[in-house]
Amino acid sequence: MTGKGTWGRAVTAVALTAAAALAAGCSSSASTSNSFANALPTNFGPAEKTTLNVAVVPAMDSAGFFVAMREGLFTREGLKINYQPAVSSETAVAQQLKGALDISGGNYVSYINEAAINNTPIELIAEASIMKQGSQTIFTMPGSKIKTLAQLKGHLIGVNAPGNIDYLLDVSVLAENGIDPNSVSFPSASDQAFAATGGAIPFPLMAGDLASGKIAAATMPEPFASQAEQEYGAVPIADLNQGATADFPIEGYAVTKSWAASHPNTLKRFLAALEVGQEIADTDRAAVETAFEDIKGAQNGEVAPGIAAVMALNTYPIGIDATRIQRVANVMFQFGLLKKRYKVTGMLLPSSFFNFSQFSSGSL
Repeated sequence: MTGKGTWGRAVTAVALTAAAALAAGCSSSASTSNSFANALPTNFGPAEKTTLNVAVVPAMDSAGFFVAMREGLFTREGLKINYQPAVSSETAVAQQLKGALDISGGNYVSYINEAAINNTPIELIAEASIMKQGSQTIFTMPGSKIKTLAQLKGHLIGVNAPGNIDYLLDVSVLAENGIDPNSVSFPSASDQAFAATGGAIPFPLMAGDLASGKIAAATMPEPFASQAEQEYGAVPIADLNQGATADFPIEGYAVTKSWAASHPNTLKRFLAALEVGQEIADTDRAAVETAFEDIKGAQNGEVAPGIAAVMALNTYPIGIDATRIQRVANVMFQFGLLKKRYKVTGMLLPSSFFNFSQFSSGSL
């Protein structure tokens, strides 16, 4: 199933605010949220573990998770969530392998790299987001001479982590527009300015690095995109929802295969709460805004009301679609992130494990 929420960045803040108000008014958010939440608790049996350490990227791609937290859906399933913001999927997976994290939410490129290249026993358990208009954008500063994609040649584009989803979106859109991806550069661990983070730029720091001139352009998802526009006057030069990566799967949730095997009831309860959160996020913009406004600390994902009212949202699907996730692996191969083709089916939660359809709007 694909979600129904298509909330894109409009031309002006006034238009966005009006659209957001209309969406909130038409959603009947309280009754909608309550009807979905009434599907919980489930009867999957006692959880093997009730306190879970979960790291997700604090971006709009994770809206379903944050809605589930805000609405108390995990609590209904008898689960306590110790949330921490994930800098990148790579660091989260490393923590999962050490047993420090139970579940992570991050971009598919990094997860597929872990499985295909490093043979990491990782399992994707649910989708988080599908990109929509305005949700992933390349920005420059108002005084920059870079006004078009072609003018990025010879310049440094900041992304969250080397070779991750934002890198893939960037090179795909560059190629789509007749620009050699090799004509631009991206931060790496060998760059002195980014050596301490292995070439990664945490999203909360991205706009500041752009404003200071450490990078010439920045690839940012929401809410960081709208924050950069309002705080620094950042100028969008390309919406990445186009061409080969239009409606592209961005983020999902993952566990290690051994964790899934030893915590079946816990995983089912987590998925039940998460999927109700996904359905609410996909149909109730006001619930998403409130969820992010109520997070404590900008580093954890807190969004000011003024930003929440104008930020673009994604689609938040139910379940996990192998064909959709395979698109990511195919584009990774196309642009050299994978040296050979990779079938993602072996890293997906078996379809027999969980009935996702019971948590879609048609069933609730």
